[in-house]
Amino acid sequence: MKLYFQYALFWVLVLFSTKSNAQPHNLILLKNVNLIDGTGSASKPNVNILIKDGTIAAIQSELKDPAATQIDLKGKTIMPAIISAHTHIGTLKGNSTTAENYTRENILRQLKRYQDYGVGTILTMGTDRPLIFEGLIDSTKAGLLPGARLYSAGYGFNTPDKAPGSWMNLLWRPDSADQVPAQIEQLSKVKPTVVKIWVDDHGGKADKMKPEVYKAIIREAHKKGLRVASHLYNVEDARDLTESGLDIMAHSIRDKEIDADLLKSMKAKGVTYIPTLSLDEYAYIYARKPEWVENKFFKASLEPGVYDMIVSQKYQDQVKTSPDYQRNIAGFNIALKNLKKIHDAGILVALGTDSGAFPIRAQGFSEHLEMELMVQAGLTPMQTITAATLNSAKILRIDNLYGTIQKGKKADFIVLTESPEKNIKNTRKIESVWKDGKKVSDGPLRK
Repeated sequence: MKLYFQYALFWVLVLFSTKSNAQPHNLILLKNVNLIDGTGSASKPNVNILIKDGTIAAIQSELKDPAATQIDLKGKTIMPAIISAHTHIGTLKGNSTTAENYTRENILRQLKRYQDYGVGTILTMGTDRPLIFEGLIDSTKAGLLPGARLYSAGYGFNTPDKAPGSWMNLLWRPDSADQVPAQIEQLSKVKPTVVKIWVDDHGGKADKMKPEVYKAIIREAHKKGLRVASHLYNVEDARDLTESGLDIMAHSIRDKEIDADLLKSMKAKGVTYIPTLSLDEYAYIYARKPEWVENKFFKASLEPGVYDMIVSQKYQDQVKTSPDYQRNIAGFNIALKNLKKIHDAGILVALGTDSGAFPIRAQGFSEHLEMELMVQAGLTPMQTITAATLNSAKILRIDNLYGTIQKGKKADFIVLTESPEKNIKNTRKIESVWKDGKKVSDGPLRK
């Protein structure tokens, strides 16, 4: 009898242990949330969100779970973490942009900065170096390292002319189309998210990539299942690239307003569009001392020494007297008009900024400025938020897990003190940033 009792007790303990181990170790209930889910739908007030092991488990108005940690967010808004589909990382430090700055420490520091600004994921566009392909990218994607998740276009393609400069010296620079297949073969080994090409003469200051070369890049990349994103400026380049099979325009068309034929072709071929409006505004705006220059949210995003540089009379005069000053203003205004036309045509628009390429393009702040400019172009705040979340996730092909706050998706989101549904600038009112269902930042101003 005693033996039987011990046997029964043993199995009771085993069953109890199994049941206990099956209990979720990370169960959080967010209560009374004003939810912007990223799908473009109107916000949903006073909903409860259950997070289980870093994933959205349920979203309901009357949801309850006594086993969960309860967090009351009454009066607060949550939206998906921002995804910036055109950035650069690692080469920026202080007032310099150099290959020597590209260190693991610098990269992780900048990934953390993006995260503080609610940017949960970034795609770097073609200026990376070998060290990130030795485990760093995979670790960030898996959430094993602090900061934004990192995706990369690897080493981009430009012309044999060495402009832009040495900090981009790992670019492929084919002399002819014959060299492209071997170079794409080498690039494919680092498993880039996209292939980046530069098709621009920089206002007549450099050679432009030859059509036969970029056609070969697109063709060979597609053979490997890789999409191609292009730096561009002119409408005629955009037209020929579209006909050649380009997948992503990584900047705005800025020389002329887009025409109906190109809109029709872009939509038919599934070309997506990343306008990088903030890049174009940065090219001239500091000469006007915009009101946000003195804002703490902006200042916190800058590398040391950059603020003093941009507010100096010397720098402002340099911008204003540049031979490109009027061209840059005109290009920005055309970019606004083209974004509205492209969005209205039903072409997928995603958020990207080119932040981190140069000191004046602040990492983190640029993503919020970009949303403000997209609204200025004529998109609604909710359309803009979708571009910055779901649509960018689609470009990275991670929308099965990221980009919206929906059941089954990863719990990557921003808690805001005010809703951006009517005022897009409220995306800057960050109370906390969450990644994999855990609070990872109090925002850039709450350290």
